[in-house]
Amino acid sequence: MRENDSFIEEDGSLSPKVLHARIDCVTPPSKEQLEELRRFIQKKYAAENVEFSVKFEPSIVGGFRLFVGEDTYDWSTKGRLYRLSEHLSGLRREYDPEKMISLLKEDISNYREAFARQQVGTTVTVGDGIAVISGLHDVQYGEIVLFESGIKGMVQDIRVDGTTGIVLFGQDSEVLQGTKVTRTGKTAGIPVTSRMLGRMIDPLGKIIDGGEDVPSKHYYPIERPAPGITERKSVSRPLETGLLTIDSMFPIGRGQRELIIGDRQTGKTSIAVDTILNQKGKNVVCVYVSVGQKASSVAKVVSTLQKYDALSYTVIVSSSASDPASLQYIAPYAGCAVAEYFMDRGRDTLIIYDDLSKHAVAYRTLSLLLERAPGREAYPGDVFYLHSRLLERAAQLSDALGGGSMTALPIVETQAGDVSAYIPTNIISITDGQIFLESELFFAGQRPAVNVGLSVSRVGGSAQTKVMKKSVGSLRLDLAQYREMQVFSRFGGDLDDATVKELKYGQGLMQLLIQPVHSPLSQWQQVVTLVCAQNRFFLDVPAKEVKMVQNDLLKYFAEKKSVLCGRIDHEDLTLDMVKDEILEAAELFAKEKLN
Repeated sequence: MRENDSFIEEDGSLSPKVLHARIDCVTPPSKEQLEELRRFIQKKYAAENVEFSVKFEPSIVGGFRLFVGEDTYDWSTKGRLYRLSEHLSGLRREYDPEKMISLLKEDISNYREAFARQQVGTTVTVGDGIAVISGLHDVQYGEIVLFESGIKGMVQDIRVDGTTGIVLFGQDSEVLQGTKVTRTGKTAGIPVTSRMLGRMIDPLGKIIDGGEDVPSKHYYPIERPAPGITERKSVSRPLETGLLTIDSMFPIGRGQRELIIGDRQTGKTSIAVDTILNQKGKNVVCVYVSVGQKASSVAKVVSTLQKYDALSYTVIVSSSASDPASLQYIAPYAGCAVAEYFMDRGRDTLIIYDDLSKHAVAYRTLSLLLERAPGREAYPGDVFYLHSRLLERAAQLSDALGGGSMTALPIVETQAGDVSAYIPTNIISITDGQIFLESELFFAGQRPAVNVGLSVSRVGGSAQTKVMKKSVGSLRLDLAQYREMQVFSRFGGDLDDATVKELKYGQGLMQLLIQPVHSPLSQWQQVVTLVCAQNRFFLDVPAKEVKMVQNDLLKYFAEKKSVLCGRIDHEDLTLDMVKDEILEAAELFAKEKLN
């Protein structure tokens, strides 16, 4: 605006003398209509005079659009139809096919359109999934904006020079320099419904498994404050993984955040999938979030869940490696919103983030494209906040809020076992413990390859049943002692009988902890194995035969002691109530099978 086109009001603000406005229309406005619009603008913007430019725009069908500075007033037929469709979709109503026409008529008749000022910005530059726009000075961080082509984007950078950085949720080829963009007033969210169970969706909530779309009545924001202290209660109920190593020494409670960390190809995803399989029949909703994985890897997980009948209580949120970084960035938050939907309804949920290393890389990509200053390992300084505001949403809610829970198992990939790298140390400090998988153990055949020394659960025995807590005994200490003796024995020399015995006992324990994939153990199977192992039942069994004897023992208990097994699984017992009976049955098994 030129200097002589403005004047100073009494309050000191700068107001225009001559204001330029543009009208897009199909039929040019009459003199009376122009005069009415002039009075409206003069009153609204305190302008002395208004200059109009009229543009023929057949795409709006009818009516007109009025552009005044950054503001747009849309009285076009196209705009009205769009707002009507948004209103109907916002109702999230499931129409009965027999009454569809009458219900639609009712909804349309009840619709009252309120015209309001709409801010419009202009695209300055676009590329690599990032658009920089001018205008929209009132836009908020995290708000969704809509481009003329229909592509949506999210505000991720508000700059001092008045421009705004937008990450695009679609192909940037559909957004050109000069493309208009409008505010929606909404933050990013995802439609959610219980009918999503058994389906695969993208981070925007769209069904991508080839099946029918699922109508939804609820819309959850992907970014949401974590529950406060008064809204939580302590973690006290176990979420069994079915893996003896984890459930005995590093128990996971409902509402806990336990990190699964290790090098590439060490079985991290297998542990997560086995945990999902073990929730069958336990009324736990599972959400598996794939971030930056190959499509074939996701398909393999889906196939496994289908094979073991676990897909019916699982939602897959997938953003593959071929998706834009923006979709990979919001995928974990979208999955968290789905889990929160069920948690808010009193359900127990389990969410797997596979993996947050790729999520951090996607965020780093966006940040560098937005020209943010890189910090350690080229990650932006707020990458800790990126994951903390995600993982803190996992909680055990109080009874007043329904008592639902969200248990989070984030996965992080390390390079050459380096747990001191930037992203691993960040997430370790956020979570309630970590399960560290060691490459050396994995390639030696010890699977799951859990490093007992570096793994920990900060919830511990609080997330175990009474019988499981006592059954563990000194297992972790025995394994640590075995590893020390094993190192010592490599130097050769004569070993006394007690040391030989301890080494043999430790070898047996290591064999018992080996567990094939997709073969979770129930609580009674774990308790029986632990009680027998602690009482040296497998001491005289050759190491190569320990697994076979363990399997035979568990089959014997399932056939001969089914009542005892049921009590261990479903009753609140102490070890003293069942220990003698377990050992007696094990002795009978030894006499029948081993002698």
